Amino acid sequence: MAKRVKLDLELPDELLAQFQEKEIEAKAKEALVMELLREHRLSQGKAAEVLGVGRHELFDLISKYRVSAVDLTPEELKRELEKPLPHS
Repeated sequence: MAKRVKLDLELPDELLAQFQEKEIEAKAKEALVMELLREHRLSQGKAAEVLGVGRHELFDLISKYRVSAVDLTPEELKRELEKPLPHS
């Protein structure tokens, strides 16, 4: 079950003049979800679900926010790279 959270942000008038309220809300939500993904507190699947986007759009956001798309420790990545490739 999801719960609605209301945040109060104080932003300069000149910034508010550039965006509609819904656009600011969407950007704040997007940034929060990307930061939680970066901190490994949210899976990619859950991030896509929360943002209401597909996998391709999520990877565009991951790239935009420079969040690692590979969720492996350096040791796990080394082991994966050392595995032999399957033969076709």
